[in-house]
Amino acid sequence: MSETLRRTPLFDFHVRHGGRIVPFAGWEMPVQYGPILDEHRAVREAAGLFDVSHMGEVRVTGARAGEYLDSLVPNDVSAATDGKAVYSCLCHPHGGCVDDLIIYRISADNYFICVNAGNKDKDFTWIRDHAAGFGVTVTDESDAWGQLALQGPKAHDILETLTSAPIRAIKRFGFAIGIVAGVECIISRTGYTGEDGFELYCPAASADALAEAVFNAGTPLGLKLAGLGCRDSLRLEAGYPLYGHEITDSITPLEGGLAWTVKLGKKADFIGRSALQAQKDAGVPRRLVHFILNDRRIARGGTPVLVGGKVVGEVVSGTLSPLLNQPIGAALIASSANDAELVVDLRGNLVPLVVKKAPLHK
Repeated sequence: MSETLRRTPLFDFHVRHGGRIVPFAGWEMPVQYGPILDEHRAVREAAGLFDVSHMGEVRVTGARAGEYLDSLVPNDVSAATDGKAVYSCLCHPHGGCVDDLIIYRISADNYFICVNAGNKDKDFTWIRDHAAGFGVTVTDESDAWGQLALQGPKAHDILETLTSAPIRAIKRFGFAIGIVAGVECIISRTGYTGEDGFELYCPAASADALAEAVFNAGTPLGLKLAGLGCRDSLRLEAGYPLYGHEITDSITPLEGGLAWTVKLGKKADFIGRSALQAQKDAGVPRRLVHFILNDRRIARGGTPVLVGGKVVGEVVSGTLSPLLNQPIGAALIASSANDAELVVDLRGNLVPLVVKKAPLHK
């Protein structure tokens, strides 16, 4: 029996604007509106507008909400003040990642969490099931919200025409609640492209009107509607992780390039702390590297990485960078191969990995 696909509040918007709809994580989503290269370049050079309403939203409320969330994730939630967001992972007791997420502190007793679309139900269950004893309320609000991502160097200029909120005062991983084009939104200075910009959380019923307003305001400044097709190349150029690739149930944040989110010295104990501490003390056995290839072939996920004919890891993500016009990717390799000359086997051809620090497109 085929899966019944869901639609975001912007499905009709995508159809009106010529989006090519494909199945994605249980949803009907636009993969592109025109050439993916044009959408990718628009985000880097002007602005792109994405529908990310398929993401999940969870609310945690109660006097001990912050204390509870600090016990749930390795980053330091207690360091956040009102109007600040914290990026972190949910970790298993063995240290692997349940998922990554963003926690927004609305107030001391009210936190708003954005989780990945494909893991929404799993994440909600995890957050709810570990809340016992804290006296908090955990609510799945996913159906109530639409979410737009306005990304690119002209995002501020576009958004300023639609709101009187002081958006230029919002720092990275900060947010404000304000009116945009007549719609009350959580205006978050976050994104998944490596460019500056905003994510706008709004009531689902208002998402279509908000998207039209942003599109109309941005078009004269070079904004293009952008689909899923360019999100992967944008995030990989930027060096951002994707669950199921750079982080998984078996890849810890220390291994997956997210050591900066693991605050082992924070006051609160958290799920996975002992395992992560032990891994750090023993020496993290694997590390994530980003790379480009001086070749036309792409090293896809699962491609072995070798040193002297011996497998020392594998590619976890690979695609073509539209900006560099070269294959790029990320690989998880043994830490012992840190300074070695790495190659990938592409149909019998050994191609060197040129390891680069992300962002790869800068």
